[in-house]
Amino acid sequence: MNGTNIPAIAWRNLWRNRRRTLLTLFSIVFGVFLAIMFTALQDRNWSDMIDLAARLGGGHVSIAHLDYSEIPSLKKTIQDASVLAAIARKQQYVTKVTGRISGSVMLNTAGESYGAAFIALDPTVEDKHTLSLLDPDALMEGTMFTTANDKGIILGYKLAENLGVSLGNKIVYTMTDKQGEIISGLARLSGTIKTGAPNLDAGLSLLPLATIQEFVGYAPGEITKLAVFIEDQRKSSEVAERLDDAINMEVAVLPWYRSQPELAAFIALKVGGTRFMSAFIGLLVAAGIFNTLFVSVMERLREFGILMAIGFTPLRLFSLVMMESFWLALLGLVGAAVVTIGPYLYLSSVGIDIGKILDAQGTLDIAGVAMSTTLKVGIFPESVLMICIAAVVATLLAGLYPAWRAGNVAPVEAIKLV
Repeated sequence: MNGTNIPAIAWRNLWRNRRRTLLTLFSIVFGVFLAIMFTALQDRNWSDMIDLAARLGGGHVSIAHLDYSEIPSLKKTIQDASVLAAIARKQQYVTKVTGRISGSVMLNTAGESYGAAFIALDPTVEDKHTLSLLDPDALMEGTMFTTANDKGIILGYKLAENLGVSLGNKIVYTMTDKQGEIISGLARLSGTIKTGAPNLDAGLSLLPLATIQEFVGYAPGEITKLAVFIEDQRKSSEVAERLDDAINMEVAVLPWYRSQPELAAFIALKVGGTRFMSAFIGLLVAAGIFNTLFVSVMERLREFGILMAIGFTPLRLFSLVMMESFWLALLGLVGAAVVTIGPYLYLSSVGIDIGKILDAQGTLDIAGVAMSTTLKVGIFPESVLMICIAAVVATLLAGLYPAWRAGNVAPVEAIKLV
């Protein structure tokens, strides 16, 4: 009997007990299905949340004063933003670079005063892909700035309600200038926005970039932060490292997970939980496969003894059982692909609406970033590869001991078994 027949023999052996094989395949298919769906849900939604966080002001990579991230201040600026932006645009994966001024401001009306954060932007170079607040769907009423020299102000809708202002009303904004002096300016409410994140809706304002540059005493091209946007947020670290090497200035180049550590910690916690759950599911599946193969081997000890007696080597018996494990893994992956494709396509396009659940909790944001009310799936190719490899490895590991047991059977003793 030639060793090249082992795959065919292993295939036939699988179907000698069809019911047991089908139950084992079901466990593999179900385990891989859960691993893919959990991972796809994680890959899509956390990636979308990171992109949204980048579009709320900081970019996937930010360039700022060395100390700005620790103690933000309008006194800590970067000069010649156009030079830095030109260097950033030359880097691979970079799609857009925009300059902004951000900080804290006190807003006053005739009857109310509230502290808020502000972002000063140039609407001629920004769009909804660099600042989600510029999405037409985010604008509740009024109009967005048209130039960087406008004199208006845009508020989160809740902040506008707290201040008791409506479109066209005057608002006095107070902040510190470049020298640390307290200064005040006057603007009329141009519009209100709704982000879905309560903290932002009640504490964020938008101002025109050139107006604020002149107001706080900045030179042309002087800003507090340069936001760099890239094709794939997973390349943030790589782009940040290359930018840091390319820029010969004393500035801080930070990927999103360093500029927004709270969001990074939350995502890391959730990713860790999903991986633990996938590993646990894999362990249960591997235990089921081990049980199937071990029982199969114990039932065929007499058969293995006869094979040894007619010339089979321990290595070939070991290979036979391991090939059975491999066939199980291969069939399980094919079955998982067939079962997964339908739900995956549906959830990638339609998703699951969790708006009512989030509304009941009273919050739609995580670390200041609005969470989508529709969960969709979208898995990275490397994640699919990792799951497939893990499934095959787990199945083969589950077959190691049964295969070893088959290869070490004693022919004389095994043949006596009835």
